[in-house]
Amino acid sequence: MFSENVVSSCEFCTNCWSNFKKLSSEERDLVNRNRYEASFKPGEIIIKQGSPASNAIFLLSGLAKVYMEGYSGRNIILDIAEHATLLAGPGVHVNSRYSYSVAAITQIQACFISFNILSNIINVNPQFASGFIEDLSGKSYKMHQKLISLTQKKMHGRLAEALLNFSDNIFHSDEFEMLLSRQELGELTNMAKESVVRILGELEDENIIRATLRSVKILDRDKLRIISVKG
Repeated sequence: MFSENVVSSCEFCTNCWSNFKKLSSEERDLVNRNRYEASFKPGEIIIKQGSPASNAIFLLSGLAKVYMEGYSGRNIILDIAEHATLLAGPGVHVNSRYSYSVAAITQIQACFISFNILSNIINVNPQFASGFIEDLSGKSYKMHQKLISLTQKKMHGRLAEALLNFSDNIFHSDEFEMLLSRQELGELTNMAKESVVRILGELEDENIIRATLRSVKILDRDKLRIISVKG
């Protein structure tokens, strides 16, 4: 849903993409004049895989799932995106289409900026261009690590890794709200919903976690980490 800009100026935005700090005042003004914000409710689509990619999208607040739509209606969740994240993808530079879909998990405020504007800045600002490459490289490395996890770890290891990621990188707490359904947890870890339910139950029986439909509490972090590492 499109709305009036909540952030009055990029200069005062506390959740902007960190690379914007490398802009000159003139470049920042250019971005600020050519951006627009939109809000999304939980479940709403922010990016549709295969649609024309004309804008880079930056999350100002909230959490979103980044996923690929596969064969026979099956999805695989690539990442959970937080605020200050650039959403673009390699397809932008390959065929001018988004290579994945993005949907809001929580209430989202997002900022849209034309790729033409960013491309012009990249051409004249080496520091900004370097930061852009660094961001894309970091995401690529993360996807390579996820590929290893999904193809070489057993189901218990994949689920343990996902729970630790929520704890360490998203909520920064051993107790957190489980914002994904069991089906979505399966899409994140490449397993069936029934397998997710079974393994969560086994981890509970071993007093490693306590889980409800809406929350997870890690009781034995050391054991959960061993399961994640050994897979």
